[in-house]
Amino acid sequence: MHAEMETNKDQLAVKIYADRDAMGRAAAGDAVDRLRALLKQQEHVRIMFAAAPSQAEFLEHLTTAADVAWERVTAFHLDEYVGLPAEQPQRFGNFLDRHIFGKVPFRAVHYIDVPGSPQTDVLARYAALLKEHPLDMACIGIGENGHIAFNDPHVADFSDPECIKVVDLDEQCRRQQVNDGCFAQLDDVPAQAYTVTIPTILSADYIFCMVPGAAKAKAVERTVNGPIEPDCPASVLRSHQRSCLYLDAEAGRLVL
Repeated sequence: MHAEMETNKDQLAVKIYADRDAMGRAAAGDAVDRLRALLKQQEHVRIMFAAAPSQAEFLEHLTTAADVAWERVTAFHLDEYVGLPAEQPQRFGNFLDRHIFGKVPFRAVHYIDVPGSPQTDVLARYAALLKEHPLDMACIGIGENGHIAFNDPHVADFSDPECIKVVDLDEQCRRQQVNDGCFAQLDDVPAQAYTVTIPTILSADYIFCMVPGAAKAKAVERTVNGPIEPDCPASVLRSHQRSCLYLDAEAGRLVL
């Protein structure tokens, strides 16, 4: 899929496409190519996925790719709300069930939260899983406040000693969940979430970051052109040697 524009900022590759579907198709094609290459080199691959409407096109094209040995791939996800009942459709594990986990035959799927488990148990179990072997790929997005996973600016730590932690969500982040149609009103959005930390995301050998939509344009511009600082957590992607930012024209309009 031909990009409308390609550039690099520091170590981050940036590719801009005409629309969301072209962006998702291209990102999925690149991710599948990398996955196939990794599976030729090693027996198993570990991939982490983001759950958000912004990832829908990417995940759709990813799951329809042919000749992928998903049975040799272990899946993780980036974040999860604290306190939502297991059946709630807004839970990120449930979103990923609908869009990828339930569509391809993974070797294993590791969910962050087991409803009813103490937070300390959730954190310890998931951290142990993440430490078993390195992540090969991370497929992520960027929030309207510049967050990656739920590392909002007020809790983002580029040197975080933890693999995963519980965070308080800032209001802009919670409002985005309403704007995305995931919740009817702000009061319905949980105030806390589990999030994989920034060093854990950066530990992946390859990072694919998909960001469509006009609402993300300012965050994208800060990511690409602003200082690398926790006030825009996604800016840290510019320090990763194998990271690529995929945008549609609306998200990329301020960096065109």
